[in-house]
Amino acid sequence: MNAPAFHYGHSLKPLFHLDSDMVYLNHGAYGATLRDVLDHQNGWVERMEAQPARFFMNDLPGLIREAVGFLAPEVGADPANTVMVENATSGVNAILRSLDFAPGDRIVTTDHVYNAVRNILRYVTDRAAAEFVEVAVPMPLADPGLLVERVLAECNSRTRLVVIDHIASPSGIVFPVDEIVRRCHAKGIQVLVDGSHAPGMVELDIGKIGADWYVGNCHKWLGAPKGAAFIVAGVGNDVEIHPSIISHAYGKGLVAEFAKIGTRDASAWLSVPFALEAHGRLGGRAMRARNRQLAIAGGRTVAAELGTEIGAHGDCFGAMTTVRVPAAVDADHESAATLREALWSNNRIDAIVAPISGALWLRLCAYAYNQESDFSYVATAVRDAIRSAGWKERA
Repeated sequence: MNAPAFHYGHSLKPLFHLDSDMVYLNHGAYGATLRDVLDHQNGWVERMEAQPARFFMNDLPGLIREAVGFLAPEVGADPANTVMVENATSGVNAILRSLDFAPGDRIVTTDHVYNAVRNILRYVTDRAAAEFVEVAVPMPLADPGLLVERVLAECNSRTRLVVIDHIASPSGIVFPVDEIVRRCHAKGIQVLVDGSHAPGMVELDIGKIGADWYVGNCHKWLGAPKGAAFIVAGVGNDVEIHPSIISHAYGKGLVAEFAKIGTRDASAWLSVPFALEAHGRLGGRAMRARNRQLAIAGGRTVAAELGTEIGAHGDCFGAMTTVRVPAAVDADHESAATLREALWSNNRIDAIVAPISGALWLRLCAYAYNQESDFSYVATAVRDAIRSAGWKERA
């Protein structure tokens, strides 16, 4: 389904469990799941508990493959090389900790990398005495081509792997991953794409991107229950990868190993087909386009009212935009946390604040339950928060 039979905005909030009195501009953090999707998930839990032994030992591996069979076409992946994990961070862990790095090997990413992924990269490079390089991507970003050239400039003969975001978590910028993958492969460099935010936000064709490994979440923009994500291994890149938890199926191949890693609640995975259906009922492609339009327009409105700027050219955004905060304060994580908490305490606004390129940036997300008034409310709240923190404004 690609066209909704209703009006978007606050009238849809009762379909979720969201507090009615808050302005929620942080969908990208953990998503928000429809009530009927959660009811569907509970049905799987009840089936699991009705006969736990047979469910886990006999039924679950096949049920997981059925769920993957629905998911893979939605994201442009081959079901045979697609496995479920709890979240994108788990997927990145599984991949990076499966690869053998040698002293002097070089792993390249950008300074927009998700901090959990940064820490995984630090861990594997520290253990192998390999080199970890973060490429600075300045904001505001006027030309995504600059991003590509900066990444490729750090790819030398020792570069073993590039880890790149499809949509960067702190900045909301949609990276030109197709071109980065193509140019890295021309140099013989493998690429892991962290697509945490991409499924359900942008039109996604993982096969076309051609990365060696791609990880994505289903519980953010696709609306699945929390704990539903996936890994897609490129052709020939499945044999190296093992789950972070080695269990009974070790050595039996990608699909078998990831299906059996001990006792865990797989109801979120099994609910993905129903969540995809629900995503379609919300409008599917039409909703994604509407969310993007609202996020970009809303971000521009907030930037204009604050006298600042958005974090990149509009074409670089999906359903998340970033707006520079006009605060004369050190752009660090402490200041970001202070501003975010002030927005919540004073105005019941939930949005991410991140320090990037020497400034604080407000990340604003748009989903089906958001509307223009959510954004028009933000600029005044930011100014109030700056004053309450004892800071001064600057253009």
